[in-house]
Amino acid sequence: MHLTRRALLGTVLATPALAQAWPSHSIRLIVPFAAGGAADSAARAITPKMAERLGQGFVVENRTGAGGSLGGAAVAASAPDGYTLLWDASSHLVNPAVMKSLSFDYATAFTPISQVVTFPGVLAVKTDFPAQSVAEFIALAKARPGAISVGTQGNATAGHLGLLQFSRLAGIEVIHVPYRGGADAARDLAAGSVDGVFITTVSSGPVVDAGRGRFLAVTTLARVPSRPSVPTLAESGFPGFDSNEWAAFFAPAGLDPAIRVRLYEALSFALADAGVQQRLAQIGAVPVGSAPERFARFCAEGRVAMAQLVREANIRLE
Repeated sequence: MHLTRRALLGTVLATPALAQAWPSHSIRLIVPFAAGGAADSAARAITPKMAERLGQGFVVENRTGAGGSLGGAAVAASAPDGYTLLWDASSHLVNPAVMKSLSFDYATAFTPISQVVTFPGVLAVKTDFPAQSVAEFIALAKARPGAISVGTQGNATAGHLGLLQFSRLAGIEVIHVPYRGGADAARDLAAGSVDGVFITTVSSGPVVDAGRGRFLAVTTLARVPSRPSVPTLAESGFPGFDSNEWAAFFAPAGLDPAIRVRLYEALSFALADAGVQQRLAQIGAVPVGSAPERFARFCAEGRVAMAQLVREANIRLE
C-alpha cells in the first residue's frame, strides 16, 4: 500500500464529525458488469472484509449495458455522501473516447478512490503455431503481414488496446478478431480458429493448461505469481509495457476527502487479509490498492493516452 496505516488512522482521527458518523447504513456498490464475471467476483470477495472494518455492509447492484456507462451514469447522478460507489474497469478511461453521447463527463463526474486489482493480460497462441517466443511471433508477423489473427474480448477493451500498442511498438500488422468476451476468444483459440489471443490469464489459462494453447508473454510489468515461468513483454523487448484489465473504486465527484480516506483504509484492511487474497487469486486477480492521489493521476494520464490511441486507430463502437 502507498500510505502507512498510522498516517491513514491519523487522518481519520482528525476528520470532522460528519465523516466520523459515516457510514450509518449500508453502502450501495454499482457494478456495471454481469454477475459472476471476474470483475463482479472480485468486488464480492473484497467488500465483506471492508464492511467488517466500516461496520456497515455493501449491497452490490449489477447494472449492465452500454459498455459500463449505464452504471457510471447512475453513480454520477448520485449524492456524494459515500453511500453510492462505482466499481469500474479500464473502460472508465476508454468510454469517453469511443462514446459521443454520454450524459456525464468521466473526467469530472467521479472521485477516484483506488485501483483495487488488475487482471493480467497475456499473448497466447494456439498449440501448432510456429512461434515459440515473442521475438519469433514478431518475425513471423513481419514475414506474413496481415495474415496472423489475434482475438480479444472485444472492440475498445483492454485486450484490444493492448494489442494495438504491442503491434505498433513491434511494427507488425495482425488481424484483430473481437469477441463478446475473453471466454469466447479462448474457446476459439482451443479450436484453432484464431492464431492467438490477447486476453487475460484467467480466460486463457484453462486452454493452455489443457495443452490447447501456449503462453508467449504476460502484459504486466512484473511476472504473474501464478505463471512465474512466463516472461513479460517488458522483458521481451518492450521496456515499460503494462496493459491490463483492472477494477477500481470510484465515488461521485465532491466526496468528502475524509470519507475517501476511510474507504481507502477499509480497502487496505481487506486486501491485507489472507482469505481475501486467496479468493482473488482463484479468479486471477492481483491486488494493487493504489493510494487515491496516485490513482487519480493514473486516471488522468490514462484518459489522455487512451484518447490518443483510439483516435489514431480510428476505433468506433457501433
